[in-house]
Amino acid sequence: MAWFKRDNPPQAKGGNPRVRVPEGLWTKCVGCGETIYTKDIEKNLNVCPKCNHHYRIPAMKRLELLLDEGSFVEFDAGMTATDFLKFKDSKSYQDRIDAAIAKGGSKDAIICGKGAVEETPVHICVFDFSFMGGSMGSVVGEKITRAIERGIAERTPVVIVSASGGARMQESILSLMQMAKTSAALAKLREAGLPYVSILTDPTTGGVTASFAMLGDVNISEPKALIGFAGPRVIEQTIRQKLPVGFQRAEYLLDHGMVDVIASRHQLKSQLSRILKMLYRQ
Repeated sequence: MAWFKRDNPPQAKGGNPRVRVPEGLWTKCVGCGETIYTKDIEKNLNVCPKCNHHYRIPAMKRLELLLDEGSFVEFDAGMTATDFLKFKDSKSYQDRIDAAIAKGGSKDAIICGKGAVEETPVHICVFDFSFMGGSMGSVVGEKITRAIERGIAERTPVVIVSASGGARMQESILSLMQMAKTSAALAKLREAGLPYVSILTDPTTGGVTASFAMLGDVNISEPKALIGFAGPRVIEQTIRQKLPVGFQRAEYLLDHGMVDVIASRHQLKSQLSRILKMLYRQ
């Protein structure tokens, strides 16, 4: 047995040195299982070039893709949730809020502001799924309501891009109250004769689906997005029946009239612009 350090890298079979592949260089697509160069997915707007699987993207990236360059102005950026119920599960709600904010993104699960879609002015709200799964609490409901009210005051359309696990359990009934609050604000927007376009991305579930996400004058979805209220297992246990293949996916909802348009990420801005121009007259 030799007592010394090996200077040369360990040899693989065949005598070739082993090469360490940098972490994150390749991505195994969850849609098709193909191993793809990560930068190729990123260059393709975070869509798999092989199977068209749409990966989730940050809220600010979504705003960049939908709005004209330099047009976005954010409102209510400083609003943060508070642990008014002193809720605690495996850790306190306040600790979860602090940890989500520390990631460096938004201060709650939604970003709201105004901008332009191919020169059409809009007030827009985009969910940040990385913030506690895009869950809807009091701050989310208040920011959406304020955005709708600004749309009414300024006579502009409203666009909401949803990506959410539903109502935030740490705020109990107060999070569920946001369903009625936002829906009532949208009713006023409709009375004012202003359009509301809802964009559904993967996933859009729970109380978000059961309220404003499905109330659009036009509901647009990205391909294969998961859209529903309760999970498939809960539904099967309740109705004691096997669910159809593809149930709660965008294509199934399109066939059954709950979604109006399915648009790939590459076409989403142009589709949104076309719809806004049809529904809105400045």
